[in-house]
Amino acid sequence: MEIAIILTLLTLVILSLINLLSKRGISQEKVLADKERILELEKLLSTNNEIIKNHQQNIALHNVKINDFEQIKMQNISLRAKLDNTEDERNNLKNETVVLRKAEENRNETLRKSVESTNILQSSLTNERQRLNDERVKETKDNIEKLKKSWVEHEKDIENYIQLICRKHVIKYISQENFPHARNKPDNSIEIMDQLIIFDAKSPANDDLSNFPKYIKSQTENLKKYAKHEDVKKDLFLVIPSNTLHVIRQFTYNISDYNVYVVTKDALEPIIISLKKIEEYEFADKLSPEERDNVCRIIGKFAHTTKRRIQIDQFFADEFLDTLQKAGSHLPREILESVIQFENAERLNPPMEKRNKQILTKDLKEKSNQISRETELRKIPKIKTEIVFKENKDEE
Repeated sequence: MEIAIILTLLTLVILSLINLLSKRGISQEKVLADKERILELEKLLSTNNEIIKNHQQNIALHNVKINDFEQIKMQNISLRAKLDNTEDERNNLKNETVVLRKAEENRNETLRKSVESTNILQSSLTNERQRLNDERVKETKDNIEKLKKSWVEHEKDIENYIQLICRKHVIKYISQENFPHARNKPDNSIEIMDQLIIFDAKSPANDDLSNFPKYIKSQTENLKKYAKHEDVKKDLFLVIPSNTLHVIRQFTYNISDYNVYVVTKDALEPIIISLKKIEEYEFADKLSPEERDNVCRIIGKFAHTTKRRIQIDQFFADEFLDTLQKAGSHLPREILESVIQFENAERLNPPMEKRNKQILTKDLKEKSNQISRETELRKIPKIKTEIVFKENKDEE
């Protein structure tokens, strides 16, 4: 644009000079030379105009290119800003990735330690469960061995106990060796009013008690070998271990020629005392009807009390066993393990029976009255005897 203005001004100057010279009367040759010079200048001017036009086109093209460049520059600035933002985001993401990776490593390490701790705890629980199971198995095995041992020693224990009762109440004890009938010798017998009363001890052969009731029933029939003798009382007793009561359903067998009673060690002393009451009379045929009824009533009361005690013990034994089974299957394992620990820590120490120390009825009655007074003070209701027990059809 500036070149075009300069050329235009130059042309105007030349034309002004030509006009000025013409007015002063320059010579014809000079004019012609000037005209030629002017033509040359006009040609030059035309050429310059073309050049100027080309330059203007180039300038316009360059301006377009400059505009495009400016746009590209703006785009470049925008892209650079976006690139900077992208780099910032990338750096932030990179830092976040580092943090997350470190957190993931920490979580993995924590998880690994937790898994190791869990495995150790699981192993410890498994070992503890195995130990408890082994202890329960061992305890069960020990209990079975104790039961077997007690059953093996049952005959000797009953023999010693009957001898103790006989010494305490001055009753003649007949040992197996001194039994008057050679072929048939029971475990124990006592003599009251010239009659031999048989107490035969019976115990299971093993820990399977399912066949024990049948065994007892068969033994009641075998007692016929004792009952056939005239000096043997027709009421015979089979003494069984107390821990077998829960499988026995029949405690009295009325055979044609004799009666058999299934009793435990705890019932021996009351039975023997009731039988000894008859010895207080020199001759049974001298008893009045009222006295005979009193004797029979006392014996019947002892027999009934003995059977009822056995039934009650059996009833509560079944209830306790059922409760223990429910506790083992319904209680949560944590509570059950605590219960087992407390159970193992508990010990029951019933009063020991001392030799030559008589158990007085007066002391028992005073103790019973004391318990009754305490229940009244604590407002504990008395138990009503409305419990229904299973009765065997053949039992009287």
